[in-house]
Amino acid sequence: MKYRSRETRRMAAFAGLLAVAVLVLPVGEAAAGTIRSQEHSFTPVKVVEGLEHPWSLVFLPDGRILVTERPGRLRIVRDGRLEPRPVGGLPQIVARGQGGLLDVVLHPAYGENGLVYFSYAGPGPGGLGTEVARGRLAGDRIEDLQVLFRMIPKTESGHHFGCRLVFDRAGYLYITLGDRGEMDRAQLPGDHAGSVIRLFAAGGVPPDNPFVGRSGWRPEKFTLGNRNIQGAALHPRTGEVWMHEHGPQGGDELNVVRAGVNYGWPVITHGVNYVTGTKIGEGTHKAGMAQPLHLWTPSIAPSGMAFYGGDAFPRWRGDLFVGALRGQMLVRLRLEGEQVIGEERLLAGVLGRIRDVREGPDGRLYLLTDARNGALVRLDPADPAVR
Repeated sequence: MKYRSRETRRMAAFAGLLAVAVLVLPVGEAAAGTIRSQEHSFTPVKVVEGLEHPWSLVFLPDGRILVTERPGRLRIVRDGRLEPRPVGGLPQIVARGQGGLLDVVLHPAYGENGLVYFSYAGPGPGGLGTEVARGRLAGDRIEDLQVLFRMIPKTESGHHFGCRLVFDRAGYLYITLGDRGEMDRAQLPGDHAGSVIRLFAAGGVPPDNPFVGRSGWRPEKFTLGNRNIQGAALHPRTGEVWMHEHGPQGGDELNVVRAGVNYGWPVITHGVNYVTGTKIGEGTHKAGMAQPLHLWTPSIAPSGMAFYGGDAFPRWRGDLFVGALRGQMLVRLRLEGEQVIGEERLLAGVLGRIRDVREGPDGRLYLLTDARNGALVRLDPADPAVR
C-alpha cells in the first residue's frame, strides 16, 4: 500500500490487547458509589445504556441529547430514554477499525438555523478518509445534507481518523485529523492527514489560513505534524482551541492550536515504537517544531475533553477534563494560563474506556463509555453544600 508503515502493523497488533469494559447496572442507578476526589465528592449515574461504541454527544436546546455510535448511527436521548430509531438522512459511513461516525457539534447559531455538523469515515477513490458534513435536524431526520470536507488522499488504513470538531468565537470550524496510521503523511504539505483543518462554517477556505497561496500546500491546513487528535475544546477565557493527541507508546500530548505550527510528528516525539520500544524520528526536540504543554508517559490514550465552568462543582471551574481509553479514567488538569500545575486521576477502572466528556447545561459532567454496550453517564455532586 502506498502509505502503509511499520507503525500501522504494530498498531493493529496493539489494538487487540485493549480490554473493553461493559456497564451492567440498571439505567438510572449509580454506576459506582460516591467518589471522593481532591476537591469534590460525586456519584456517577448511568443515564442510558445500550449504545454501541458511542463516540460523541451534544446537548440540544430542547433538552434532548444527540449521541453518535461509531458503527454509523446518530441516536437521540430524550428525557433519560434512548429513542429506538436512529436519526435518518446521514451520508454513507464506513465503520472500519477506528473509523465510523465520530464527532457531532451544533452550529453556533443552531437556534436560528438548526444545523448539526458531524465527522465520519467516508468512502472514495483509494479507500477511506475523514469527512465532515452538516444538515438540518428535523424531527428524527437530517435534511439538506451538505458534505463540507473530504480528506485527501484516502487509503485503506483503519487507523487514526481523528476527528473532533470545534467552532471558535469567530465562527470558524476546526477539524482535527489523524495521520491514518501512516506517520510520514503528517509532514506532507499536500496531504490533509496529521493536521488541523480550518474552514468557514459553510465550507471554503478562510483567506488568512497560514498556507493559502503557498505552492504545493493544501490551503485548508492550519497545522501539521499531528499524530491522532481525538480531543479538542475551546478555552473559555482565551477563545483558543486546545487539543490533545495520542502518542505511539507514551508521549500523549496536550497542545494549543496555532496557525502554521508544526507539532513535530513523526520527526520528534516523546513516545517510542510499539512492540520494539525503539526510537521514532530524530528525538524529542527540533528547532521549528513545537513542544507540548503537557505529556503523558506511559500513554493514557486520551479521547474527548472539556473545560469545566459550571456551578455543580464550583472548585473545578477552569479545570480541563480529559477522558482516557487505555487508562480507563477521567483526568482532571489544573491550569495556570497555559501551564498544567496539577493532575488528578478519577474513576480509574470504574467505568471502563471513557471516550468523551462534556459539560451539560445543568453544570454536570457527562461521559461516554466506549464499549459494545456503552453508556451515557452523568456525574452528580455528592457534597451537601453544592447539591
